[in-house]
Amino acid sequence: MTTKTDEERCDGCGKITSLKDTYGNEFCDDCMELATAIKEKPKTINRICSLIKSSLRDTQDKDSGSHIKEIRDLPEVLDAVRFRTRDRELNTWYVSVSELEGNPVEIFASTAFDRDDQLQSRISNLTTITRLVSLILRNVFLGEVLTLEKTIKQLHRSSRQKNDLPDMLTNVLRGYEKKC
Repeated sequence: MTTKTDEERCDGCGKITSLKDTYGNEFCDDCMELATAIKEKPKTINRICSLIKSSLRDTQDKDSGSHIKEIRDLPEVLDAVRFRTRDRELNTWYVSVSELEGNPVEIFASTAFDRDDQLQSRISNLTTITRLVSLILRNVFLGEVLTLEKTIKQLHRSSRQKNDLPDMLTNVLRGYEKKC
Protein backbone atom coordinates (compact mmCIF):
# COMPACT_ATOMS: atom_id res chain seq x y z
CA MET A 1 0.00 0.00 0.00
CA THR A 2 1.33 3.44 -0.97
CA THR A 3 0.18 6.77 0.46
CA LYS A 4 -0.30 9.60 -1.99
CA THR A 5 0.14 13.23 -1.02
CA ASP A 6 -1.81 14.97 -3.78
CA GLU A 7 -5.55 15.24 -3.41
CA GLU A 8 -7.67 13.29 -5.87
CA ARG A 9 -11.12 11.69 -5.99
CA CYS A 10 -11.62 8.57 -3.83
CA ASP A 11 -12.66 5.52 -5.85
CA GLY A 12 -14.99 4.50 -3.01
CA CYS A 13 -17.00 7.54 -1.99
CA GLY A 14 -15.90 10.13 -4.55
CA LYS A 15 -14.60 12.60 -1.94
CA ILE A 16 -11.60 14.70 -3.00
CA THR A 17 -8.84 14.17 -0.45
CA SER A 18 -5.46 12.48 0.09
CA LEU A 19 -5.64 8.86 -1.01
CA LYS A 20 -4.00 5.51 -0.35
CA ASP A 21 -3.43 2.88 -3.05
CA THR A 22 -4.84 -0.50 -2.09
CA TYR A 23 -6.48 -3.47 -3.79
CA GLY A 24 -5.87 -1.79 -7.14
CA ASN A 25 -7.84 1.30 -6.11
CA GLU A 26 -7.24 4.64 -4.42
CA PHE A 27 -9.23 5.19 -1.22
CA CYS A 28 -9.65 7.96 1.37
CA ASP A 29 -9.07 7.05 5.03
CA ASP A 30 -12.76 6.22 5.65
CA CYS A 31 -13.09 3.97 2.61
CA MET A 32 -9.71 2.44 3.41
CA GLU A 33 -11.04 1.39 6.82
CA LEU A 34 -14.12 -0.15 5.20
CA ALA A 35 -12.07 -1.95 2.54
CA THR A 36 -9.71 -3.34 5.17
CA ALA A 37 -12.61 -4.53 7.33
CA ILE A 38 -14.35 -6.15 4.37
CA LYS A 39 -11.12 -7.85 3.30
CA GLU A 40 -9.90 -8.94 6.75
CA LYS A 41 -13.21 -9.59 8.57
CA PRO A 42 -15.73 -10.89 6.01
CA LYS A 43 -17.64 -12.96 8.60
CA THR A 44 -18.12 -9.93 10.85
CA ILE A 45 -19.23 -7.81 7.90
CA ASN A 46 -21.74 -10.49 6.80
CA ARG A 47 -23.07 -10.77 10.37
CA ILE A 48 -23.54 -7.01 10.64
CA CYS A 49 -25.27 -6.99 7.23
CA SER A 50 -27.70 -9.66 8.39
CA LEU A 51 -28.36 -7.76 11.62
CA ILE A 52 -29.29 -4.60 9.75
CA LYS A 53 -31.15 -6.58 7.07
CA SER A 54 -28.81 -5.58 4.28
CA SER A 55 -26.60 -7.51 1.91
CA LEU A 56 -23.47 -6.50 0.09
CA ARG A 57 -24.53 -8.91 -2.64
CA ASP A 58 -27.65 -6.79 -3.33
CA THR A 59 -25.42 -4.09 -4.83
CA GLN A 60 -23.30 -6.41 -6.94
CA ASP A 61 -24.06 -7.51 -10.49
CA LYS A 62 -24.93 -11.19 -10.04
CA ASP A 63 -24.57 -11.92 -13.74
CA SER A 64 -21.21 -10.25 -14.28
CA GLY A 65 -19.61 -13.50 -15.41
CA SER A 66 -16.29 -12.41 -13.96
CA HIS A 67 -13.70 -15.11 -13.40
CA ILE A 68 -11.98 -13.01 -10.72
CA LYS A 69 -12.42 -14.62 -7.33
CA GLU A 70 -10.84 -11.85 -5.31
CA ILE A 71 -9.54 -8.36 -6.06
CA ARG A 72 -5.78 -8.36 -5.63
CA ASP A 73 -3.14 -5.68 -5.15
CA LEU A 74 -0.59 -5.14 -7.86
CA PRO A 75 2.72 -6.27 -6.33
CA GLU A 76 5.65 -3.85 -6.11
CA VAL A 77 7.80 -6.16 -8.28
CA LEU A 78 6.55 -8.01 -11.37
CA ASP A 79 8.12 -10.18 -14.04
CA ALA A 80 8.19 -8.52 -17.45
CA VAL A 81 8.92 -9.39 -21.05
CA ARG A 82 10.38 -6.77 -23.40
CA PHE A 83 9.73 -6.77 -27.13
CA ARG A 84 11.61 -4.69 -29.71
CA THR A 85 9.53 -3.62 -32.70
CA ARG A 86 9.55 -1.04 -35.49
CA ASP A 87 6.84 1.28 -36.76
CA ARG A 88 6.13 2.03 -40.42
CA GLU A 89 8.74 4.83 -40.42
CA LEU A 90 11.29 2.30 -39.09
CA ASN A 91 11.57 3.93 -35.64
CA THR A 92 12.55 1.34 -33.02
CA TRP A 93 10.12 0.92 -30.12
CA TYR A 94 10.41 -1.14 -26.95
CA VAL A 95 7.24 -2.67 -25.51
CA SER A 96 7.41 -4.15 -22.00
CA VAL A 97 4.61 -6.34 -20.65
CA SER A 98 4.49 -6.86 -16.88
CA GLU A 99 3.02 -10.22 -15.94
CA LEU A 100 1.39 -11.71 -12.86
CA GLU A 101 0.95 -15.49 -12.92
CA GLY A 102 1.54 -15.43 -16.67
CA ASN A 103 -1.18 -12.82 -17.29
CA PRO A 104 -0.44 -9.32 -18.64
CA VAL A 105 -1.33 -6.64 -16.08
CA GLU A 106 0.60 -3.61 -17.39
CA ILE A 107 2.09 -2.55 -20.69
CA PHE A 108 4.65 0.16 -21.38
CA ALA A 109 6.18 1.42 -24.62
CA SER A 110 9.16 3.67 -25.21
CA THR A 111 11.62 4.69 -27.89
CA ALA A 112 15.22 5.84 -27.88
CA PHE A 113 14.04 8.91 -29.78
CA ASP A 114 11.66 10.29 -27.14
CA ARG A 115 13.38 13.69 -27.22
CA ASP A 116 12.58 14.06 -30.94
CA ASP A 117 9.96 16.84 -31.25
CA GLN A 118 8.29 15.12 -34.20
CA LEU A 119 7.62 12.05 -32.06
CA GLN A 120 6.23 13.91 -29.02
CA SER A 121 2.63 13.75 -30.20
CA ARG A 122 2.93 10.07 -31.05
CA ILE A 123 4.60 9.34 -27.72
CA SER A 124 1.81 11.16 -25.89
CA ASN A 125 -0.79 9.10 -27.75
CA LEU A 126 1.18 5.90 -27.14
CA THR A 127 1.41 6.69 -23.42
CA THR A 128 -2.35 7.20 -23.38
CA ILE A 129 -2.99 3.89 -25.09
CA THR A 130 -0.66 1.94 -22.79
CA ARG A 131 -2.07 3.54 -19.62
CA LEU A 132 -5.65 2.74 -20.64
CA VAL A 133 -4.77 -0.78 -21.77
CA SER A 134 -2.98 -1.35 -18.43
CA LEU A 135 -6.10 -0.14 -16.60
CA ILE A 136 -8.19 -2.64 -18.57
CA LEU A 137 -5.69 -5.47 -17.97
CA ARG A 138 -5.74 -4.83 -14.21
CA ASN A 139 -9.53 -4.98 -14.36
CA VAL A 140 -9.52 -8.25 -16.30
CA PHE A 141 -6.81 -10.08 -14.37
CA LEU A 142 -6.82 -8.43 -10.92
CA GLY A 143 -10.43 -7.33 -10.59
CA GLU A 144 -9.53 -3.64 -10.25
CA VAL A 145 -12.65 -1.50 -10.52
CA LEU A 146 -12.82 0.79 -13.55
CA THR A 147 -14.20 4.28 -12.98
CA LEU A 148 -14.52 7.47 -14.99
CA GLU A 149 -12.20 9.17 -12.50
CA LYS A 150 -9.47 6.56 -13.04
CA THR A 151 -9.83 6.89 -16.80
CA ILE A 152 -9.53 10.68 -16.60
CA LYS A 153 -6.53 10.38 -14.28
CA GLN A 154 -4.71 8.11 -16.74
CA LEU A 155 -5.49 10.45 -19.63
CA HIS A 156 -4.25 13.45 -17.63
CA ARG A 157 -1.01 11.66 -16.71
CA SER A 158 -0.46 10.82 -20.40
CA SER A 159 -0.51 14.43 -21.56
CA ARG A 160 2.86 15.91 -22.49
CA GLN A 161 1.72 19.40 -23.43
CA LYS A 162 -1.36 21.61 -23.34
CA ASN A 163 -3.99 20.76 -25.94
CA ASP A 164 -2.45 17.48 -27.02
CA LEU A 165 -4.93 14.64 -27.57
CA PRO A 166 -4.86 13.28 -23.98
CA ASP A 167 -5.34 16.81 -22.60
CA MET A 168 -8.31 17.42 -24.90
CA LEU A 169 -9.92 14.09 -23.95
CA THR A 170 -9.32 14.83 -20.25
CA ASN A 171 -11.03 18.21 -20.52
CA VAL A 172 -14.05 16.78 -22.35
CA LEU A 173 -14.53 13.87 -19.93
CA ARG A 174 -14.16 16.06 -16.83
CA GLY A 175 -17.52 17.57 -17.77
CA TYR A 176 -19.10 14.17 -17.10
CA GLU A 177 -17.54 13.72 -13.64
CA LYS A 178 -20.23 15.87 -12.04
CA LYS A 179 -22.95 13.57 -13.40
CA CYS A 180 -21.48 10.48 -11.75
